[in-house]
Amino acid sequence: MFFLYALTLTSTLQHPDTANADPAGVSEADAINCRLDVPGYMPFAMAINGEEKLAQKRRWKRVVSRNALMNEYELPQPITVAGTYSTRRIAFTSDAILAILDLPDPATVARAEQVDNAMSADPMIDALLATDKTRAQAEGAVPFHKFLGERIVKDVTEPAEKDESYGSHMVVARTISNATTHPGKTFYGCSYRFEMLDKDGAPL
Repeated sequence: MFFLYALTLTSTLQHPDTANADPAGVSEADAINCRLDVPGYMPFAMAINGEEKLAQKRRWKRVVSRNALMNEYELPQPITVAGTYSTRRIAFTSDAILAILDLPDPATVARAEQVDNAMSADPMIDALLATDKTRAQAEGAVPFHKFLGERIVKDVTEPAEKDESYGSHMVVARTISNATTHPGKTFYGCSYRFEMLDKDGAPL
């Protein structure tokens, strides 16, 4: 209910170029490449399995995911993201759309995207090295190197007008990550976050 109300509020804040946007006309590649704004993305995400049944119309095949936080799909044709990476596997989370890349080290694409790892294993490895462990032993003690990072692409705050009770805070961010549920894969995508604000600008 809260999400639906947030979506209704978002529609009042749309720019002219997104106010009449048809979810069916939105490209998943554009969404992954952060080419949308929040008001343009939200109806698209809701239409995937909503009344519009976009996933079915686009002949996406639902894939059973090992990650409970994701809804995964296999596309009929590959898409290109991040310039040169091709994939037929995408996923949706609560606020993001991701391309699942055959890329073992997320840092490869993160460097080009200027995305830093907020969960680097380097401090833990350095601490192990300080206990007289060898580099091989320290690396072996951390078998999975978690990557989780983002770069803000767009950050827009719309304060409540004098005759309105609510405002909004919308953020579009490039996201790059990995997970133990998908060994050898990199999640490359874009998050579209929406936050309602009260008349004083405080988050609700």
